[in-house]
Amino acid sequence: MNMQNKPTLPFYQPTGRECELFETACDNGLPLLLKGPTGCGKTRFVEHMAARLGKPLYTVACHDDLSAADLIGRYLLKGGETVWVDGPLTRAVREGGICYLDEVVEARKDVTVVLHPLTDTRRTLMIDRTGEELAAPAGFMLVASYNPGYQNVLKRLKPSTRQRFLSISFDFPDAETEIAVVAAESRLDPGRIAPLVRLAGHIRRLSGMDLEEGVSTRLLIYAATLMENGLGVIQALEAAIIEPLSDEPDVQQALRDLVETIYG
Repeated sequence: MNMQNKPTLPFYQPTGRECELFETACDNGLPLLLKGPTGCGKTRFVEHMAARLGKPLYTVACHDDLSAADLIGRYLLKGGETVWVDGPLTRAVREGGICYLDEVVEARKDVTVVLHPLTDTRRTLMIDRTGEELAAPAGFMLVASYNPGYQNVLKRLKPSTRQRFLSISFDFPDAETEIAVVAAESRLDPGRIAPLVRLAGHIRRLSGMDLEEGVSTRLLIYAATLMENGLGVIQALEAAIIEPLSDEPDVQQALRDLVETIYG
């Protein structure tokens, strides 16, 4: 869990009117759900908007063991006495900031119980351990994200929760936009990035290959960064794309063959 309040504006290339929707949601106290594949820009979008709006951002990477107490806070021993320490959600509510729950479906079920009063007209956070009930100020905003492609029977966002949020679907950008994004992040010449983006497009369109997900824009940035710092194309692609995408030798070889067709 980390709190960010960046003075500079993180780079983000809009693909539609998502920035306008985010601002409107924030102005009206509406929660927002971001849906899309891993590495397509959801987290960067939230970082960009928080900096753009001048709001403190509390980001929580959700996981199987994340409990409501992790979000709200708990009593801790400090200097021989027991003191209450706010969690990231409580701090965001108190400060009128943004709390971003990344991959919210990974969290334990008791987390959604805490979120429901914050995502309807009540806009309240109940701290059972202290008996305090916080009313979210006008500036507070709850943002969550998840990857619909990873949902299964055991980990699925219930309609009763999903329908409390506005939603935006994210996907990988078109080739021209993706080249601009990778160039801005890696500083590699766009002419050298174009084949990378073309390779990514081919991988994302592949069917019948044992890949849970296509190559992310994030991995393209990694590859371009390696290339910008002097690594050869094949070495960069091996480290940033082929190895991260699969552990299966047959799949890795198929990816190498695809690289050969693009760069051969």
